[in-house]
Amino acid sequence: MTIKKLLSAFKISTFKRVAEYIQIFGFKDAVKHTIDVATGKVEAPNVFENKGDLIIHKPELFSVDLDGNGNKKYEKLILPECDKPKVTIIIPVYNQFEYTYNCIHSILDNVGDVSYEVVLGDDCSTDETADISKYVENIIVSRTKNNVRFLLNVNKAVECAKGEYIVLLNNDTQVQEGWLESLINVLDKDEYVGMVGSKLVYPDGKLQEAGGIVFSDGSGWLYGNGLNPNMPEYNYVKEVDYISGASVMIRKYLWNKIGGFDEQYVPAYYEDTDLAFEVRKCGYKVMYQPQSVVVHFEGMSNGTDVTTGLKKYQIENQKKFQKKWKTELQKQAKNKNELFTARERNCNHKTVLFIDHYVVQMDKDAGSKSTFFYMRLLQEKGYTVKFVGDNYYQDEPYTTILQQMGFEVLYGTWYKEHFWNWMDQNHENIDFVFANRPHVTVKYIDKLKQYPNIKVIFFGHDLHYLRLQREYEIEKNNSLLADIKLNKEREYSIMRKSDVVYYPSTVETQMVKKEDPSINVKTLPLFVYDDVKERVCDNFDQREGILFVGGFGHPPNADAVLWFIKEVYPIIKEKVDIPFYVVGSRPSEEILSLDGDGVSILGFVEEEELERLYLNTKMVVIPLRYGAGVKGKILEALYYGCPVVTTSVGAEGVEGIDKVTIIRDDAVSFANSILNLYDNNEDLEELASKTTKFIKDQFSTDAVWKKVEEDFTK
Repeated sequence: MTIKKLLSAFKISTFKRVAEYIQIFGFKDAVKHTIDVATGKVEAPNVFENKGDLIIHKPELFSVDLDGNGNKKYEKLILPECDKPKVTIIIPVYNQFEYTYNCIHSILDNVGDVSYEVVLGDDCSTDETADISKYVENIIVSRTKNNVRFLLNVNKAVECAKGEYIVLLNNDTQVQEGWLESLINVLDKDEYVGMVGSKLVYPDGKLQEAGGIVFSDGSGWLYGNGLNPNMPEYNYVKEVDYISGASVMIRKYLWNKIGGFDEQYVPAYYEDTDLAFEVRKCGYKVMYQPQSVVVHFEGMSNGTDVTTGLKKYQIENQKKFQKKWKTELQKQAKNKNELFTARERNCNHKTVLFIDHYVVQMDKDAGSKSTFFYMRLLQEKGYTVKFVGDNYYQDEPYTTILQQMGFEVLYGTWYKEHFWNWMDQNHENIDFVFANRPHVTVKYIDKLKQYPNIKVIFFGHDLHYLRLQREYEIEKNNSLLADIKLNKEREYSIMRKSDVVYYPSTVETQMVKKEDPSINVKTLPLFVYDDVKERVCDNFDQREGILFVGGFGHPPNADAVLWFIKEVYPIIKEKVDIPFYVVGSRPSEEILSLDGDGVSILGFVEEEELERLYLNTKMVVIPLRYGAGVKGKILEALYYGCPVVTTSVGAEGVEGIDKVTIIRDDAVSFANSILNLYDNNEDLEELASKTTKFIKDQFSTDAVWKKVEEDFTK
């Protein structure tokens, strides 16, 4: 999936949008106004450090002017008219007009591009709520004949709903930007999700909950209660035991199938927890969405004393809940000592911790793309996957993309300073560490081996010393010799300490086995494709040009382009004028100076543009003279059905690659192969037709899993 598609899938259309999320979720100092929500009195602004700018205290939200009789005046709120809403928002109320009014005002400000309706479940209010239509236009009112309390009020109000999805929203809440779209996104993306809830935050910016946990005795736990809502562990999509009913979305047909809240919990409490268990009983998941932020003035409705009023039913209903779900509760965590697994409802799942140099930039380099592919593969196979970048930097939009896909990403100053404390506390719940690249893994390997329960898997990506050795053989630069020796010693030291070693090239795995037969080394496909397409490549008569793709932060790519333009391209230009497109981030001044006379140095391009280039050029060239490992660029070209002309180095390490590519090492034969193939559309089509089967047989999800499954099943 391209980066833009990933961004779009999670409603992050631009980098500016991501910056707005960062502002909402914290990570910047923000000025906050403090206001008494009931009176509208605004106090002086103060600094709310690292807790986000919760937009709940805008003075303009609260109309507190007085009329001639000394009564408050309210701006009239106008809700949209909608015959076929996507969402019905149910707000159950009993008096507390101020909270209800401001809740609806926040919906109007933050609902986004969603068709919706608002149903007010009025349980015989005696304040201004009884005349709500004077203050809110187009609101639908469901009014009880008698004061039936929360549960029955909600069940009645939902009968009015016309939306595909139902949102239950407490009146003592204020929703934040993106809260509704992000909930919808979870349900729209996965048909097996039945219910999803918001991140609930107190007015002082502290976390109320990031999903609820149910212990084996039926008691509940608000995960993260009272802590910093911006910490990584509270900001990724995950499956949970339940979501507090203050802000929760459920499919309407599922609500109807279940029959709404179980009336044995009348008048209130445990009905939301019970609903989550009913959702799972029907075969659906209950999810937590951190991008849906809702401020909750908890306790405004029923207080906090569990011995009096409605709150006393919290204790009574726990007993009813425990009896109803006795069998299911036996599978739950026993107490808060098991929070690490209980918070994700993954008590029976194995956990894999990925370590790489930084948050994977899956659209920028082959190494990141490979790491990303294996994170997805293991997640799809039921593993809980976590990620830490060695620089601990929250790189956007990549961090948000991973979090929205359900990966916990560890970042920030706290984790940088306390990572090994975190490991000491949680290592018993981590089954595998998938460590990438030698310069990163060397920092972790010795300490990781102190945890005997953890299986350490090292993915070298390529043999660095071999790449440097080949560079030396071409450049004869003696300064490389010390680096070659250092890298070889480091890489073999890591390999000998690892339980499993992966390299994507058969050449490299054979070299390692020859050097040290005791090392458990295996060939790991560099990429994993879960959407191999049967491409029809019959438009070569409409294509033009040849293409090179490769980031210039990697020295072999710069050498390849320079060699091609100086040695190969002039031979081609003598006979035919063929455009040469060069794509890659961070081109040097030397590379940029070659732009012109048929050569287009395009630099970094978005993945959609790269895909267009793959599908509209006649062939891809990979003229590498040195390097090591399998080259991601060759697999990507084959994935898109492109004919490829490459060198022995470019094709190295992939079994059968010679059957679907043309391999030439000297400038003259490289140029002549391009010339012979360029206008021969039948040969181009024949070569392209072989690529899909090749990728499917070796690099599809099923093919790759067969090769690695035994390493992840202790």
